[in-house]
Amino acid sequence: MMPRGAAIAAALLAATAAAGCGSGERQDAGEPEGDYTVQVSQARFPRLQAVGETTRFSVTVRNPGTETVPNVAMTVDGFNNRDAVPGAADPSRPIWVINAGPVGGGTAYVNTWALGALKPGQARTFTWSVTAAVTGTHTLSYRAAGGLNGNARAVTAADGVPEGTVTARVTRRPRESTVDPETGAVVYGPE
Repeated sequence: MMPRGAAIAAALLAATAAAGCGSGERQDAGEPEGDYTVQVSQARFPRLQAVGETTRFSVTVRNPGTETVPNVAMTVDGFNNRDAVPGAADPSRPIWVINAGPVGGGTAYVNTWALGALKPGQARTFTWSVTAAVTGTHTLSYRAAGGLNGNARAVTAADGVPEGTVTARVTRRPRESTVDPETGAVVYGPE
């Protein structure tokens, strides 16, 4: 006969093992399957920036079709780069520090945000507040999706991938700026 403490420990271990065996519903079980036509705007992002300058990066996705896109999502690559330092605990280093992502768009996926269902004729704008951290010329690439699990695919009217790129140059020298005396807003010089 097993001592009482050992029996309780064995029961807890068995319950924990059963719960962690993936016996739940698949993550993509509720996502409809199909292609959904979307239009993706050219990203809005200042082409010239300075280290430490906070700017906005935004992309708009529009649904020109007749079906609701289940969960319009956007993946952005280029906010970070891989560090060449061997043995780094986290090899990802920010080129732009993300101060805030699209409101209500956080997901468990790396570099991906989702803003929910997109009805026919509607548009959603994904906006990030970012601060430049590394000098040089850098490119951000972005692509839209119809869902988070690959079943709902976003496509262009020509059946292509709804994606784009934007390149920005980050300098060490701060850009010329003034303060508008009427509004108090910072006004930057030409890019």
